[in-house]
Amino acid sequence: VQLQASGGGLAQPGDSLRLSCAAPGFTLDEYAIGWFRQAPGKEREFVSQITWSGRFKQYADSVNGRFTVSRDNDAKLVYLQMESLKPEDTAVYFCGRALNPYTYGGEAAGGYNSWGQGTQVTVSS
Repeated sequence: VQLQASGGGLAQPGDSLRLSCAAPGFTLDEYAIGWFRQAPGKEREFVSQITWSGRFKQYADSVNGRFTVSRDNDAKLVYLQMESLKPEDTAVYFCGRALNPYTYGGEAAGGYNSWGQGTQVTVSS
């Protein structure tokens, strides 16, 4: 089972994009979902996490105040709204599911699985 991230593209500095993470075929509302990104030559880094109910949200310092994570469990979708994009936001963005239900995934990629192929976000003028 893999999550499907979509919504990436080419943006200019200051633009906005909304990424979606779909979970076809399995229950989403029991799991925390994490967003991570990976730039060329770098390790996958934590961006944001949202708990199963959506009550708790966590952000990396680099995106706090610019990105907003949300979820629609009925639709089996998790969103990452990205505002005021910067060139350093350029990366492939992935969503992952926490290893166990009703547990925080944390800020390490090892706390998640069900990674899909990701979606490319490029911020350039």
